[in-house]
Amino acid sequence: MATEGVSSSKDQLPPCFAAASISDVTIPVEADLFDLRPPGRLDAPATTAIPAVSLDGVSRSFKRHAALSDVSLAVSPGQIHALLGPNGAGKTTLLRIMAGLMTPSAGSVRILGRDHRDGGPSVRLDIGLVPSGSRSFYPRISAFENLLFFGRMCGLRRKDAARRALEVLDDVGLADARDVRVQSLSTGMQRRLATARALLPDPRVLLVDEATHDLDPRAASQIRLLIRRIANERGAAVIWATQRVEEIRAFADDVTLLDRGRVCFSGPVAGFLRHAVADRFVVRLLATEFPRPLAEVAVCLSSIADVRPAGSDGDEFLLEIRDGFVLGSALDALAAAGFTVVSCSEERPGAEAAFLRLTAGT
Repeated sequence: MATEGVSSSKDQLPPCFAAASISDVTIPVEADLFDLRPPGRLDAPATTAIPAVSLDGVSRSFKRHAALSDVSLAVSPGQIHALLGPNGAGKTTLLRIMAGLMTPSAGSVRILGRDHRDGGPSVRLDIGLVPSGSRSFYPRISAFENLLFFGRMCGLRRKDAARRALEVLDDVGLADARDVRVQSLSTGMQRRLATARALLPDPRVLLVDEATHDLDPRAASQIRLLIRRIANERGAAVIWATQRVEEIRAFADDVTLLDRGRVCFSGPVAGFLRHAVADRFVVRLLATEFPRPLAEVAVCLSSIADVRPAGSDGDEFLLEIRDGFVLGSALDALAAAGFTVVSCSEERPGAEAAFLRLTAGT
């Protein structure tokens, strides 16, 4: 009988699968898989009064290295909470702790009000994990057969696993690819399949690790739209780990910024963006006052700001204020030179600027 092997380790698999003690297994493709049904999950609906995920003072050390230090956060149902940070910040370690694949050295983790250490399989079934790696599927069998296998690992009977596999394939837009071998799927399609696998137990908490890391902009956008729909329609709490700073704008609700295992910021994305120093302004001058407005403005502000055209009409300019000066200095200089400023607006600060400012001292 033909066999297929999966090369991922236990800590790469979603928690309800890892709970079955499956590690580096070789699975007969045609075999009827054994039943691993854990005790029934708690079906009381989540309420906004109880956070879906609550971390209090979580730390994790590996020998003398502190991977995480005193991390606290709370995520409500239906909320997307971005976990932002550079490589080595501790994002994946924190996700593994939330998934129950790793224990914290200190602190507590509560899922839907239940202590992670005491909840057992019922807690694990409330968690879906989308790992960052792409080697956690059987590559030479189909997308449907993979989900059928992992559905069985979640404790579903074969008939229920098959039904659920078809449902989640449709949810992520892969219904037409159900019979395609995983190795023939594009990277973006494999990421969607990983999301489908995480949805098999219908989790209330979804942990997503670097889902858009090496995707092109269109594929990355599709993944984000899918995750947003899951949060909105299913009310799932989503923790989205990423190092792509700009993608959190208009996507995440809250953000926690980690650097070297420590929290540099935690709160609404709008509050995070306010940490970006706004030093770029668009000014519009009264037209026809000067024959060569760009050259005249550049000379006027030569020591205060760099000047570039900001529109096609010749009366709008982008000012990049230099260190040691403020917007008022530029406006005063323009007025002294005889220019009439019609309007002035702040260019929207970038998330990358906030990221660099908040991590500058760590």
